[in-house]
Amino acid sequence: MLNIWKYDSSVLKAFSPVYIYRYFRRGGRDGWTSLGGIMLSITGTEALFADLAHFPVSAIQIAFTVVVFPCLLLAYSGQAAYLMNHQDHVVDAFYRSIPDSIYWPVFIVATAAAIVASQATISATFSIIKQALALGCFPRVKVVHTSKKFLGQIYIPDINWILMILCIAVTAGFKNQSQIGNAYGTAVVIVMLATTLLMTLIMILVWRCHWILVLIFTALSLVVECTYFSAVLFKVDQGGWVPLVIAAAFLVIMYVWHYGTVKRYEFEMHSKVSMAWILGLGPSLGLVRVPGIGLVYTELASGVPHIFSHFITNLPAIHSVVVFVCVKYLPVYTVPEEERFLVKRIGPKNFHMFRCVARYGYKDLHKKDENFEKKLFDSLFLFVRLEAMMEGCSDSDEYSLYGQQTLQSTDGLLNNNGNSTSSNQDLTMSSVDSIVPVKSPLHVNSTVMSSSQMSSHTETDELEFLNSCRDAGVVHILGNTVVRASRGSKFYKKIAIDYIYAFLRKICRENSVIFNVPHESLLNVGQIFYV
Repeated sequence: MLNIWKYDSSVLKAFSPVYIYRYFRRGGRDGWTSLGGIMLSITGTEALFADLAHFPVSAIQIAFTVVVFPCLLLAYSGQAAYLMNHQDHVVDAFYRSIPDSIYWPVFIVATAAAIVASQATISATFSIIKQALALGCFPRVKVVHTSKKFLGQIYIPDINWILMILCIAVTAGFKNQSQIGNAYGTAVVIVMLATTLLMTLIMILVWRCHWILVLIFTALSLVVECTYFSAVLFKVDQGGWVPLVIAAAFLVIMYVWHYGTVKRYEFEMHSKVSMAWILGLGPSLGLVRVPGIGLVYTELASGVPHIFSHFITNLPAIHSVVVFVCVKYLPVYTVPEEERFLVKRIGPKNFHMFRCVARYGYKDLHKKDENFEKKLFDSLFLFVRLEAMMEGCSDSDEYSLYGQQTLQSTDGLLNNNGNSTSSNQDLTMSSVDSIVPVKSPLHVNSTVMSSSQMSSHTETDELEFLNSCRDAGVVHILGNTVVRASRGSKFYKKIAIDYIYAFLRKICRENSVIFNVPHESLLNVGQIFYV
């Protein structure tokens, strides 16, 4: 504002569309291509949508509308007014236009603003990578959640290092501020175009907006963005090719990873073993049951993974107790310890097979020192006890799912001394789902007690068996499905699957690292799948 008042207030006329027309008429083709350099004045706005995961929508809207946008207009207008009288200072107009009395405070603020702007772009990159991970379009990397309140506030160490290396490489490779600006401008325009196209799809498919409104929004946005895009095309050979090469590399990585992951998951889904096949093998599963507990990790929350049948087919022996473990991360801050494990029995009791789903929040870390095995076995033992308690009530003819109602009716027929007031009566209890006959209360009492004693005996035997198996040793079994291109595949498919996808699988986080499986008790079972 000081420069506008001091040097030339007529620069405010530039807000009139008339001067835009005059500028292009006077400049011609040069004026059109100069838009590629003007793009640098609006860089940063392309990251607003990606930063929504780190900040509330209202915060971004208010900050940009009330603070950022007016300050940008005043700052550029002030520099324009200064350049009207100092046209030879165009290279460093910003610092030259700062009055001497406030030079250093503004210098500090400008440096801090550059750091904040860079951090906003880095945070936006983290959000995009996390979304790509959720869609299965990017190799597995470590994601650290930094907030209890916002799910989207994350930090990805591997991506942070990659960004640092790319920044150093671009700076050292160009050694020219103009070429870096051209590269940045090209990237910004392409991001804006992609955002507009995706926004159009959201308006049509999600918001169900009227087609006229969608057409107006898309047309107005594309007129401006396509104009800038056509201008930056002249800058491709002057540094604009860098973001195109980087984008192409990431596109190949994401496409190949998604294709290979989908094919591998389809193979596992189609090849999973049915429960009928498991039950048909008998209690010993047709194998030698060796002492110990085998924890078979799988991504499937239902069914038996193909890796299990592959294992027992090639090695006809399995542990006395088998637990299929499925680890799921929920979009909540934390999962209480008492709700962490969901346990279910697979087949009859003499099969000694269970399924356990371990649930974690985004802030819960699956650490080595959290004693995962102990907590899992505690939940398994608790399940056996609860199952025995339920069977002690529900196995008899006098007790069902509605057993509490039966007991209440029985208690009403017993006096304070525990004697029957009508020992020869037969009772019936009806419900919506079942009609269960109930005999005389004394017979009910004796039958329930007898059933409870039998269940208690069975429960004790099974708990002792589980404890002895745990003492014999625990083995963590992980599947490793290797995807290969079939012999008749075309050369580009072989390159994509046999080299690119294989390399990405090799450098991404392994399941043993994600689950923090101790290496001394890890057993990797591999199989090859041809696509």
